[in-house]
Amino acid sequence: MNPLGRFLTFIRFSHTVFALPFALGSMVVAAGAGRHGWPGWRLFGLILFCMVFARTAAMTFNRITDWEIDKRNPRTEGRHRLLSKGAAIVACLISSLLFLGTTALINPLCFLLSPVALALVFFYSFTKRFTHAAQFFLGLALSVSPVGAWLAVTGSFAWSPIILAAGVLCWVAGFDIIYATQDVETDRREGLHSMVVWLGVPRALALAGFLHLLMLLALVLFGLSAQMPMIYFLGLIPVPFLLVCEHRIARSLDLAKINTAFFETNAVIGLLFVVIVTLARVLGNP
Repeated sequence: MNPLGRFLTFIRFSHTVFALPFALGSMVVAAGAGRHGWPGWRLFGLILFCMVFARTAAMTFNRITDWEIDKRNPRTEGRHRLLSKGAAIVACLISSLLFLGTTALINPLCFLLSPVALALVFFYSFTKRFTHAAQFFLGLALSVSPVGAWLAVTGSFAWSPIILAAGVLCWVAGFDIIYATQDVETDRREGLHSMVVWLGVPRALALAGFLHLLMLLALVLFGLSAQMPMIYFLGLIPVPFLLVCEHRIARSLDLAKINTAFFETNAVIGLLFVVIVTLARVLGNP
């Protein structure tokens, strides 16, 4: 594998598909019906770069803080062979600076709040050392993406992106609880915290299901708050079926299938969201 491929694998770059669609969906709605949800190529590019830089900084920071723990986890013990710790530190610093610099090109409010966003995504890496609510902190870290995209377009806060952020928080916390079932024994051995360690697998999966119900409610409320046309609500119909499929796989406790469900199902949900939001703006507001 070439150096770029090793780095992208090290930070699980493919998982960018989770938060990015909700940031782009928020951007489309914020841009408004008059422009069919398009803020212009410059702003679109800046939002995209912000997402990539912030996530790269967060993931490299997470790898650095978990370096020794990951070596003792059978699922992650190969990570440290992909990149040296020194290179990871350099990548984290560069990504952080690029994120801060990119926000400065958007508007003063985004630049002012950019250190807060970085602090949130960095703080998550420490939470499993002292709280069982670690999955909720991950959800909080990713939930800033739709708010940030909205601020990039409008320069002001509104209820719609906050509602969407709440949905992202519940969605991410739910699927990360499912993902954490793979590491429950390792986490117990290492003295780490998670909802799965605290509640046990069956009750944790039940909580994940409840969180995903809240996520569905938030998507509906987002549509109502943003005055989305009917095509948006019709486009949400596949989402509960995708979530049911994910939870059925999770209950099988087949770790290989859980990993597949985690990535593929949630990637489809994110892609579906940005597609229906875009169609709603283009077709619902001629």
